[in-house]
Amino acid sequence: MNTGSDAKLKKPEMWRKGSSEGSDRFEYLQTLVTEFQDTDSEEAKEQVLANLANFAYDPKNMEYLRELQVTDLFLDMLTEENDNFVEFGMGGLCNLSMDPECRDIILQSNGISLVTNCLSSQREETVLSAITTLMNLTTPSSRSEITVPAILQCMLRFSLSESPRLRNLAAVFLQDCCTEEQVARAEQQMQGQQTAVGIPLPKD
Repeated sequence: MNTGSDAKLKKPEMWRKGSSEGSDRFEYLQTLVTEFQDTDSEEAKEQVLANLANFAYDPKNMEYLRELQVTDLFLDMLTEENDNFVEFGMGGLCNLSMDPECRDIILQSNGISLVTNCLSSQREETVLSAITTLMNLTTPSSRSEITVPAILQCMLRFSLSESPRLRNLAAVFLQDCCTEEQVARAEQQMQGQQTAVGIPLPKD
């Protein structure tokens, strides 16, 4: 499913070079959002999403992106059938979730559930962004929802992945977001599932 064109869409560089500030920056971002809403071309939508995801990496753009409700746009992409939409939406949310105000918007919008669903994606980039986003969304009030047994068991499986990036990031999640007791309990539950019920582990 990963085509050659995907790589070109992932990292548009023009946002790094632009020196526009203030209203120019807002107007440009607004133009992107409008283009996404108006175009019927999936390829054009993918390009816009990739650009918006990259803009979300720059703290200077956070206020404008919040005003344009780009957080909601990214969240909407997580349930699309187009894998590129999901990947770029998840990547954008990953960047936005570093901002406390955007994090709160995501948490209030059922974001944990939507992001958790992306852990089952066949695309490693999407899964990596989802794990990182969950880590960024972890607060004293959200921690209990993010460290439920199902997510911990998923991270334990990822920690055995052949992919070094996936393996390492899952290990960081288990170390930073969970207690040793939670991890031990999840491991016991997984062993119990395999021996008692014979449930095969989902593929990475």
